[in-house]
Amino acid sequence: MSRAGFCAILGRPNVGKSTLLNQMVGTKVSITSSTPHTTRQAIRGILTEDDVQVIFVDTPGMHRPRTSLGGRLNEAARSAADDVEVVLAVLDAGAAIGPGDEQTLSTALASARRGAQMLVVVNKSDRVGRAAVAAQLLSAQASVERLGDEPAVAARVEYFAVSARTGRGVEALVRHIQRAMPESPLLFPEDEVSDVAEAAWVGELVREQLLRRTSQELPHSIHCRVVEFEWPHIVVEILVERESQKGMVIGKAGQLLKEVGTAARQELPEGTYLELRVRVEPNWQKREDILDRLGY
Repeated sequence: MSRAGFCAILGRPNVGKSTLLNQMVGTKVSITSSTPHTTRQAIRGILTEDDVQVIFVDTPGMHRPRTSLGGRLNEAARSAADDVEVVLAVLDAGAAIGPGDEQTLSTALASARRGAQMLVVVNKSDRVGRAAVAAQLLSAQASVERLGDEPAVAARVEYFAVSARTGRGVEALVRHIQRAMPESPLLFPEDEVSDVAEAAWVGELVREQLLRRTSQELPHSIHCRVVEFEWPHIVVEILVERESQKGMVIGKAGQLLKEVGTAARQELPEGTYLELRVRVEPNWQKREDILDRLGY
């Protein structure tokens, strides 16, 4: 009998959720960068092995929102933890547990009270020593016990230390998640690794390259979407909030935009013609009508 179910991945921005997702699935299904809020929507990655299918759900980083977009990202993360079999609360091994981490743990505990198995995952263990990892695991356990209003729920929480970058500890984590999947027919075809539409994936590839090349304040103001998709011709529109940002995205003599297009094309099938257009949409992060139109 096959088994299948869902596993939500929660955490504050930049704890390595998307890198962990890619490592668990074994291929790139979610874009990554060192910029917080890289993930803006729930991204599903699918792992099928030996008649066991796990649908991992990568979520936006939980944080204190400053815009309407930020509020919607938090809600997307909380919603992803509903009706799942397993919920991962991902923490950074080298950073003190702060408000975003506690928000993550509280959301995961709420899911655990509804019946999900909660796992606390201390990531980036390769960047600190064993003593620091052990201390973080103990801190996480203390936070879970303090935040959980039902001791029996907190007692069922299990803890893992991993490095999503190197893969250390990830196999043991995956095996534990697989064992928690209930009996069920497979929910997706065996060879499918993500349910992200191809057009959305291309837009994300472009945004990934922009995040890696632009300054700290600009990435939050960027949204990429495919506006034309007629193979092999693809047009991606890049939204920014101000004219000055448009110049930053294009770069001197168009050089930055050219680099972005070249890098994105390297991850697309040979022969793809990728056209990038930049458009100003004032204050789009704060406008509910625009957020609705963009699918947030």
